[in-house]
Amino acid sequence: MADFENGLCGCFGNFGMCVFTYFLPCYTQGKLAESLGDDCLLCGLALMVPLVNIFARMITRQNVKENKGIEGSGIGDLFAVCCCGFCALVQEAREMQIQTPLGAVESMGRA
Repeated sequence: MADFENGLCGCFGNFGMCVFTYFLPCYTQGKLAESLGDDCLLCGLALMVPLVNIFARMITRQNVKENKGIEGSGIGDLFAVCCCGFCALVQEAREMQIQTPLGAVESMGRA
């Protein structure tokens, strides 16, 4: 089994993705779900509904891990989604190589 290529705290490795996700997490969540074969609009809108947003994020994180052969537990996913939600979303988007309309604005150092 593999591990994430980008660490949870490595969200600043792509500064454009980090800023874009902070202001429009629904877009990043939708594009991430779309890359996994799910509905972009529904998964993006799920982030606006309390409790559904946690469930949607956990399912998406689990799908990314299955797609990339990454090991990990559901409890770890729950902590990542609830405690470091934006960082976890950026980590998954970078893993699936999602691009924002801002493009790939890479930082100087790779995290």
